[in-house]
Amino acid sequence: FRRAHTLTVLFILTCALGYVTLLEETPQDTAYNTKRGIVASILVFLCFGVTQAKDGPFSRPHPAYWRFWLCVSVVYELFLIFILFQTVQDGRQFMKYIDPHLGVPLPERDYGGNCLIYDPGNETDPFHNVWDKLDGFVPAHFFGWYLKTLMIRDWWMCMIISVMFEFLEYSLEHQLPNFSECWWDHWIMDVILCNGLGIYCGMKTLSWLSLKTYKWQGLWNIPTYKGKMKRIVFQFTPYSWVKFEWKPASSLRRWLAVCGIIFVFLLAELNTFYLKFVLWMPPEHYLVLLRLVFFVNVGGVAMREIYDFMDDPKFHKKLGQQAWLVAAITATEFLIVVKYDPYTLTLSLPFYITQCWILGIILVLTWTAWRFFIRDITLRYKEIRRQKQEHKYEKDKCLSNGDGHASILEEQNGNKLRERKL
Repeated sequence: FRRAHTLTVLFILTCALGYVTLLEETPQDTAYNTKRGIVASILVFLCFGVTQAKDGPFSRPHPAYWRFWLCVSVVYELFLIFILFQTVQDGRQFMKYIDPHLGVPLPERDYGGNCLIYDPGNETDPFHNVWDKLDGFVPAHFFGWYLKTLMIRDWWMCMIISVMFEFLEYSLEHQLPNFSECWWDHWIMDVILCNGLGIYCGMKTLSWLSLKTYKWQGLWNIPTYKGKMKRIVFQFTPYSWVKFEWKPASSLRRWLAVCGIIFVFLLAELNTFYLKFVLWMPPEHYLVLLRLVFFVNVGGVAMREIYDFMDDPKFHKKLGQQAWLVAAITATEFLIVVKYDPYTLTLSLPFYITQCWILGIILVLTWTAWRFFIRDITLRYKEIRRQKQEHKYEKDKCLSNGDGHASILEEQNGNKLRERKL
């Protein structure tokens, strides 16, 4: 039935597109016809994928919604591959086919500037530096981290990613002017107010979702209009709730997986700024917002697939398709940045920043070696030593009480067997 339904929808869509092209006279504009043909091809592919693609872990508001974003991931990855194989000039000028205002070098801007919170030199408005920072990106930061918290579902991972990204901005501000901000903009406005408040609200929402009773009833079986409206609203909430317990220190496998998740998150965040820089897109352009909306939808599915694969590898034997696509998209975006502007990307870090990163990496590797190798060997050695001391104490006790040698031999054999098992 589902396959027949798909063929029917595809047939109707194809007939509609053909009818439109027959009614109007085809323009003699090659660029316009190419653009229109590509859009029609993408629509047909999305229509096919929405009905035939494999379902993901989410079923609300409808499985077709998540199948749509899976197909959008494929289209976006193909677009990135196309951009990757163009020359730098052609790739930037190709963006004009999407928006004629693109393809123009970005003007130089000073993002750091005067970092005084209270500027006594400006008598009319001494707090003008603070008001200048309160733009449209402040609510974007808040809602962004609110949605990221709903994806990650862990307070400490969100805070680590938030703080680590600010350190990355400090480290890379010699490459991109966007990263040059005042200290209070980094830590007070970003980490504490925007990111911190978004994470707090996200954790409160997660707490509500975990305590909510998930008892679904058919819309037409609800007698009151109020109940029907409530049921329609709850259609956009999860069908059931799974609490993420990452437990990164429980095993080396989970620790490496969590470190990989944090690394991919930070790389995707950096790609946002570097792609704007190399493709000449203004920060306020709608394509930047569409990319963030895209990552919010596909990132939630990818995180659930990663958690299912880590938490129950016997049932989920393979990593989900959306998780692989997100990883491929992040890697392709990074390759575009490397190809389009290798000079900026290879600007050497200041010496003191290099020292800080080397120290941080050494500390992480040292803790990993201690937690998953040295600590286990130490605990095993202490357990064997404790058992030997107990065995010696029991042996001396038996000899002092005049017990037979049979019980002593049995005890020795039992201790040797326990040591071998250990």
